[in-house]
Amino acid sequence: MASKQPIGYKCRIAGVLLLLLASIAALVAVAVIQDTWALTEYSLEYGIVIDSGSSRSSVYLYKWPGEKQNETGVVTEILNCKVEGDGISEMKVDPQKDEESWRAFQKCMAQITTAIPAEKHKTTPLFLGATAGMRLLHQLDKQRSNEILASLRKYLSSLPFDFHNASIITGQEEGLYGWITVNYLMGNFLEKDLWNTYMLPEGAKTVGSMDLGGASTQIAFAVQDDLKGLDYMSIKLYGYPYNVYTHSFLCYGKNEADKRVLDKIVQESRDPAYILNPCLPEGFNITMKASSIYDTECTKKPANYNPDQDLFMVGAPDSDKCGSMVKSLFDFKTCSSAHCSFNGVEQPPVTGEFMAYAGFFYIKRGLHWNGSLDFDQFNSLVREFCHMNWTELKKEKHWIDDKHLRTYCHGAHYVFTLLTDGYKFDNETWKGISFQRQVKDTSVGWSLGYMLSMSNMIPSEVKHITPLTNPVFASLIFLFSALTIVMVIIAFIILIRTCY
Repeated sequence: MASKQPIGYKCRIAGVLLLLLASIAALVAVAVIQDTWALTEYSLEYGIVIDSGSSRSSVYLYKWPGEKQNETGVVTEILNCKVEGDGISEMKVDPQKDEESWRAFQKCMAQITTAIPAEKHKTTPLFLGATAGMRLLHQLDKQRSNEILASLRKYLSSLPFDFHNASIITGQEEGLYGWITVNYLMGNFLEKDLWNTYMLPEGAKTVGSMDLGGASTQIAFAVQDDLKGLDYMSIKLYGYPYNVYTHSFLCYGKNEADKRVLDKIVQESRDPAYILNPCLPEGFNITMKASSIYDTECTKKPANYNPDQDLFMVGAPDSDKCGSMVKSLFDFKTCSSAHCSFNGVEQPPVTGEFMAYAGFFYIKRGLHWNGSLDFDQFNSLVREFCHMNWTELKKEKHWIDDKHLRTYCHGAHYVFTLLTDGYKFDNETWKGISFQRQVKDTSVGWSLGYMLSMSNMIPSEVKHITPLTNPVFASLIFLFSALTIVMVIIAFIILIRTCY
């Protein structure tokens, strides 16, 4: 009988230790499973950018998964709405037109509001960026410019979104964000691998971007890291740094260039009641008010300026003379650097591929509906276009409205001069220019690039989904903790009893 006691004692100790180890193991297992098997669920994020250009405003709605790639969102355009009427720089002049503008804004914002889930309204950031039209107005009438922005801020802050600001962006920012948009849409920042994860494309090269708006034009392209100066900007996207040359030329947008060419023609004419215009087609004539040319900071008003004066222009097509007048808008001689574009602005030589969009695209399309145009073909078609009469033009270019069609002769000369004499594209580098309006059904412009940059700073809504609900997890932790404590106490009691 004496020999059985040690055996019973050893069995009790072994049983208690086994239960103790099992409860500790269970406790650890529950904690590990709750942590390592947890899922992170990101909701879709939305963002709104209003691009208020010189001629009109457009509202863009973007979305991106909350799970970012190296802190930058993978952004997609899901809706854009063009606000009817003039640009915001025309506000605070005619109350009736202002009413129409506000109704147009409300119409677009109603579409945007409907497209965003109601639960995401409060967290959806809203930005408005005004470009060259407002830059010019700010120079001309700072008070009216501030009043317009104040009215927009008041209206936009009343909407059910996270309104950030309505401001005038710089030309340099506009150029940089346009460059980001172009390269993002072309897949130069990210691509999916075989495992459906995002990565930097192997041997990826970026593409230069050229934007021709109504009041300004921008060029931007990546350069070597050692190039520094006022026109160079550094940016980090998807974890990778880029050094970008970007410059904006105010007053060199398509609409302002039109006015400056007309000013040259008016100044050369002796009779404002009969002005021969070498840039207008034969068979076309028009009467316009002097204010339509000179009511801008970009065009110098003549000494005897009368805004209500009627100017009667008659088409007298002469491509060479029209081209010469267009070239007189630029200064190609002044340059204090190794390389310049025009007006003494430093610019590194252009290399590689470029995308030309906005006004560049529409001019190219007006010259030739489909296909690509090389250097010589573009130049030849400009001359051919300028010598067509009005009847031929309306028949052949029937998709272009009269208001724009009459400007295409000097507009085409302007684009060719800007690209060749201005940005220094030659017969060889011209082959790298692609004229496009959209990429992958997405509008090319600065707003998408801006949204991408802002997505770096916009926090994502994250839900952590655990395999065990909180009550179950707490219950199991309590159960196995209690069991562990009980086993420790029992083991302690057994050990004490064996000592006495």
